[in-house]
Amino acid sequence: MKSIITTVAEEISEVLSKVNEEEAIHLSQQLKTANRIFVYGEGRSGLMGKAFAMRLMHGGFQVYVIGETITPSMDEGDLLIAISGSGSTGAIVQFASKAKEVGASVFLVTTNRESKLAAISDGILGIPAATKYRRTEEPETIQPLGNQFDQSVHLVLDAVIIGTLEQGETNEAMAKRHANIE
Repeated sequence: MKSIITTVAEEISEVLSKVNEEEAIHLSQQLKTANRIFVYGEGRSGLMGKAFAMRLMHGGFQVYVIGETITPSMDEGDLLIAISGSGSTGAIVQFASKAKEVGASVFLVTTNRESKLAAISDGILGIPAATKYRRTEEPETIQPLGNQFDQSVHLVLDAVIIGTLEQGETNEAMAKRHANIE
């Protein structure tokens, strides 16, 4: 088991070392200037999106997860962060198109820079990890399905938040926004 844990950690470290810093900085800038932030992904990408949205809320951002019953309508000046390894998940492409129609920006977190979603996005944060599709440009992995992508997305987006909040929020301020009815 220890060798599997070590291999997974090494794989993730390799992916993280290849993330383009300028793209991460661009996402950070978009977070700072957006009126409101909307996050969407399907399946496990959606779970990573919810974790990201929660961290953004802790950081004081006005953030919503698309598909929740309390999510308001999107408007000009808002930001949609779409998380999709393939960049071609049908619902996400549809939501991104609608976001563009109302004047919102779309930022894609993906492995596929050549996708339909990438073509309509205002920014891309490439995560050079393996997905369930195992395209030829994806790295080898011992992990099944999109595990490597999901894990990498979680860590990269946490790093983006840390970098975005570096000179703003303290741990104490963020802790005050943490759920207290547990």
